[in-house]
Amino acid sequence: MTRILSSLSEVALQYDAVFCDLWGCLHNGVRPFPEAVAALEAFRDGGGIVVLLTNSPRPSDGVYQQLDAMGVDRALYQAVASSGDAALAALAAGAFGRKVWHIGPDRDESFFQTLARSYPEANITRVPRNEAEGIVCTGLYDDDTETPEDYREEILFGVNEGLKMLCANPDIFVDKGDKRIWCAGGIARAYEDAGGDARYFGKPHAPIYDLARQRLIEVTGGKRIADDRILCIGDGIHTDIRGAVGEDMDSLFVTGGLAREETGTTDQPDPDKLRAFIRDAQLTPTMSIGALR
Repeated sequence: MTRILSSLSEVALQYDAVFCDLWGCLHNGVRPFPEAVAALEAFRDGGGIVVLLTNSPRPSDGVYQQLDAMGVDRALYQAVASSGDAALAALAAGAFGRKVWHIGPDRDESFFQTLARSYPEANITRVPRNEAEGIVCTGLYDDDTETPEDYREEILFGVNEGLKMLCANPDIFVDKGDKRIWCAGGIARAYEDAGGDARYFGKPHAPIYDLARQRLIEVTGGKRIADDRILCIGDGIHTDIRGAVGEDMDSLFVTGGLAREETGTTDQPDPDKLRAFIRDAQLTPTMSIGALR
């Protein structure tokens, strides 16, 4: 059974770094959580390194800007690793062709701006779907109103044409304020269910963890931190926790995020409901907590 913590400080001295999720842990898509900010500040002030590990389809420079707009001080964290960063490298390598059809909102324009700036030799161009060699999915055009069901035509077209889909955000959904919204992972899952080939570059898949470790090496000036000294924090049992288990790293499951109802979380999770939830998920986090604090 997972150990239920009252605060991160209970175990902080066991770790040199944390890989911390954003949505549901540090913020709710609208504002940061004061207790989470305070917990990470205390970890940082105790000598720990904070790497923000996010399934945002935006490259890290876009994540910095988003956090700035929310009022999250850059001094809180030392690095960012996003699924957008990991996806860019695969796209630039030509794994999805040179002509790609983009499914996603205008706000993800930074993904392609960074691609052009960081990989000018890749020669990736966006084209209409009837000219595409592959698909890049960063999200829904309007995640306030749409669901993957609204993409049946696009999904059937891509599957029938045999187009591979790059999913730049494996999250199925996140909580934006008090509203649950769909993410790119929801479309990618529907694409696979229809017989299509979707590839993922965020949590729980290995490329984003390799990138996060590289960010750590850059922060430490070349020193490698052992995996058993890194704690992965997140609210997604099938992304954050599955990823940590796959990488053989300890995890802290924030139950008051995506699994709030299933775990009966108010201030802390209901132990019996938490036990049933992780049994059904067949994934056991090292530790759990109602909210990052």
